[in-house]
Amino acid sequence: MSPRLKYLFLPIIAGVAMTWAYWPTLAEMAERWTEDPQYSHGFLVPLFSGFLLWYKRAEIQDKQLSPSWWGIAFLGAGLGLWILGTHFFFNWIAEISILFCLAGLAVVVGGWTALRWSWQPILFLGFMVPLPYRIQTMLGGKLQSIATAMSTYAIQTLGAPAIREGNVILINDVKVGVVDACNGLGMLMTFFAISTAFVMILRSSELWVRAIVVVSAVPVAILANVARITVTGLLFNASQEHLANVVFHDVAGLLMMPLAIVILFLELRLLRRVLVERPDSAKGKSISFDSRGVMTPAPVTR
Repeated sequence: MSPRLKYLFLPIIAGVAMTWAYWPTLAEMAERWTEDPQYSHGFLVPLFSGFLLWYKRAEIQDKQLSPSWWGIAFLGAGLGLWILGTHFFFNWIAEISILFCLAGLAVVVGGWTALRWSWQPILFLGFMVPLPYRIQTMLGGKLQSIATAMSTYAIQTLGAPAIREGNVILINDVKVGVVDACNGLGMLMTFFAISTAFVMILRSSELWVRAIVVVSAVPVAILANVARITVTGLLFNASQEHLANVVFHDVAGLLMMPLAIVILFLELRLLRRVLVERPDSAKGKSISFDSRGVMTPAPVTR
């Protein structure tokens, strides 16, 4: 078989084999994406990973791919995690093992060059894996409490009588309950996925700037959820129960994704205005002063 056909058919055959082996796990994750609104973004994660592979195709063009047996180690680790998760009924371990198997296939088919090209899309696939139940419960409870407290304060600041009782906001005779489905964990997961995808396609920004954009998903998600609850509470206070339900369940859900993208663009624009990147011509030089006290660049002694 010619090298071109080999690099075309081997990934297809390996992908079909992995799909067959992981079909029960993939079907369970897809069912979770359908039934749990917190992970509805899971359907878009593989699509973006495929787009990212295509977007980074220049990194692998005109390069010699050499298969490596080191991929067997990644495949062995993935298989071991799958057996461990299946044996102890810990679905998260079995699901996360897909990433190790994909990394192993990349190394087996194309060596370390293929892994350097595909490690970001493979890592991004972790967003399609639902969190373990304990972690989800812990984060959900914290976010629920924070959202209730901040929303109560915001409603009071805007002039409406609001009192917090646990995770319930009393507004006159109306009770607005911040239930588990309203804790903002779904927004947090979606915003994390969007911000990570956003920085993966950025090439000019420095690493720490990208880290700021990713970490900012936490306050953005919390503030977006607080805004949704606050608007709902104000509408209930104005005796607009039907409109409040429409805003809370329908309009807010549709607006969260565009809102996240707009906030990320504004944040990146603000960072570019506040931070001044050092030009390439200034790198490798230091600043010195002559006898008249005038600042002049001088080459760095290496």
